[in-house]
Amino acid sequence: MEGWDPNTKSTLTQIPLLATKAGPRDGAAWTQRLKEEYKALIAYTQMNKSNDNDWFRISAANPEGTRWTGKCWYVYNLLKYEFDLQFDIPVTYPSTAPELELPQLDGKTQKMYRGGKICLTVHFKPLWAKNCPRFGIAHALCLGLAPWLAAEVPILVDSGMIKHKDDATTSTES
Repeated sequence: MEGWDPNTKSTLTQIPLLATKAGPRDGAAWTQRLKEEYKALIAYTQMNKSNDNDWFRISAANPEGTRWTGKCWYVYNLLKYEFDLQFDIPVTYPSTAPELELPQLDGKTQKMYRGGKICLTVHFKPLWAKNCPRFGIAHALCLGLAPWLAAEVPILVDSGMIKHKDDATTSTES
């Protein structure tokens, strides 16, 4: 955690670490891992709400907990930009981090590939590998998606690649 700002360190230390090293093919162990994932997500969501920093909603889209969908948003220049969020849990999870997708932004930035998957290779994936299996979905959102949104949304808005939903001249984004 060297080199991280104090707010990131504080946030990260409040997200529970996970203990079960299990993926979707691991039966009862996967069920235990999902329970840990939900506990971490609930803790992270509650922390964000208590700090007036609510910025996402996700839930498992199937009973197995291998497909997740939801919304995430970023406020820039006092305007809220909202995006669909989706991802699948890889069969090699937790050794492999999930690839977070924002389909509405597909092709709008170089820091994205294949259908709106955000590029986290340089900074986040080595961190994930180092902390496997302790990191989970909440950590991917905190250390992957949140900084990506903070870096990319202002650039996309300022360049005109995305517009606010209330802008009558566009029909591309929310």
